Amino acid sequence: MKKTPENQAALLLAVNGLNLLASVLAGTFLNVYLWKARQDYGMIGWFAFSQQVAVGLSFWLAGKWVKEHNKMNALRLGIAVSGIFYLLVLWAGESASSYIWPLGLTLGVAIGLFWLAYNIIYFEITDAQNRDHYNGWMGLLGSLTGIVGPFLSGWLISRLQGQRGYRVVFIVSLCIYGAAAVLSFFLKKRKSEGAYLWLEPWRELRRSGSAWRPVAGALVFQGIREGVFSFLIGLLVYLAAQTESKLGQFALITSSVSLVSYYAAGKWFKPRFRSAGMLGGGILLVAVIVPLLWKLSYGTLLLMGIGTSLFIPLYMLPMTSISFDLMGETAESVSKRVEWVVLRELSLMSGRLLGILVFICVLSVSRSSQVIIVLLLALGTAPMGSWLVLRRRLHRREAGDMS
Repeated sequence: MKKTPENQAALLLAVNGLNLLASVLAGTFLNVYLWKARQDYGMIGWFAFSQQVAVGLSFWLAGKWVKEHNKMNALRLGIAVSGIFYLLVLWAGESASSYIWPLGLTLGVAIGLFWLAYNIIYFEITDAQNRDHYNGWMGLLGSLTGIVGPFLSGWLISRLQGQRGYRVVFIVSLCIYGAAAVLSFFLKKRKSEGAYLWLEPWRELRRSGSAWRPVAGALVFQGIREGVFSFLIGLLVYLAAQTESKLGQFALITSSVSLVSYYAAGKWFKPRFRSAGMLGGGILLVAVIVPLLWKLSYGTLLLMGIGTSLFIPLYMLPMTSISFDLMGETAESVSKRVEWVVLRELSLMSGRLLGILVFICVLSVSRSSQVIIVLLLALGTAPMGSWLVLRRRLHRREAGDMS
């Protein structure tokens, strides 16, 4: 296969698609699996917390390997460790909830290694002009895997019942991770460049007038929301419906809507619309949570999920593109792209850890549904914080595009 930039982009999307499929196939029901063993919100929260600690540390520590040596091997190792994680879950069985920290740290290392390498390769094969388009395709692919994976795993778990269903789902995920690892060998080896600067993310944030300061702040706000929403929504859907098949159905419907919205955003969402898109998207993401204040049920959660899937591209596409655009502004910033990817992830991690700690503290005081909804509403306003700290930069960018 000729390794043209277009082929490499398609291959990278394919590797990411398989990795996403394996992740959502098993990961959608992972927290439900743990919850069935021990009904404890704190346990679920600490599992998510341990993952994020490992993700951030993996980005920072593996940055040297990715910049100075072979980033493709980091990508493959991330896939391999994901497989090892599910082997450990299979081995632990119903006792998995007793090993929250080692399991969470293992999964976090897998996620960190894969996404560090992926983000660097993604930056190298895209530019400011085609990045929104590529992000649209990436969102489209994520939606497709979100349709197939949870629906299939929910059907298998419900049909086979109990531990057997979960074991089959975890084994299928292992096989898909293996396919992703094999396909990754067709990706072109990327050359290493320069020495890794361990403390550059902190130096940059301390530098007066740094363009990364508002971007890092916006990423912290993004992390505050997604750190909790990423695991709590699926768990709430299961608790409301009391069956895995309904959670699979929820994922199928919301991912179908997301597929359409990301396709539309990838086709028509232009850089000059980023500020208005982020503001409108942030407001609408809060609005879709409000119906839960009246009733927490499968129906209202589905309404929120559909609304979120419909409006999230307005927020996520600018958030993804603006930081990667900043990496490519000058030759010097391009040479430090690994450090900037690490800075980006550490900012997200900080927000996610903060959001999860708020979740753990609040749910340790009260587990009532009303408290949970108010918490979701409060954390759901975080995208507005992203827009507030980025609005000046977004307006400058739009003025440049219009000139």
